[in-house]
Amino acid sequence: QVQLVESGGGLVQAGGSLRHACAATGRTFGSYAMGWFRQAPGKEREFVATISRSGDTIYYADSVKGRFTISRDNAGNTAYLQMNSLKPEDTAEYYCAARTRLGASIRLDGYAYWGQGTQVTVSS
Repeated sequence: QVQLVESGGGLVQAGGSLRHACAATGRTFGSYAMGWFRQAPGKEREFVATISRSGDTIYYADSVKGRFTISRDNAGNTAYLQMNSLKPEDTAEYYCAARTRLGASIRLDGYAYWGQGTQVTVSS
């Protein structure tokens, strides 16, 4: 089992940047594909980005493509989501998630482990 601890949310003006980190416990971080999802008030949780175990496969939601970058440091047991050119519509609670011994996935139900979530608020 893995535990995910997130950091890096906050309040930023439109056009600004934030970087999320998702630190995982255990020594098998490299066996987990990682994903980021977000949930705005009154809306369903939606896919943002995913990265495979080795980092060679990455997918993004169309809404963040070109602005967000997902990466991972397997030696440091941490995944990252760099968010640039933020927009007010990016305001949401952001969650990282992990799935074991499987590839990258855009499906929310493909992930067994979830972080606690971090709030991102983008002001106009």
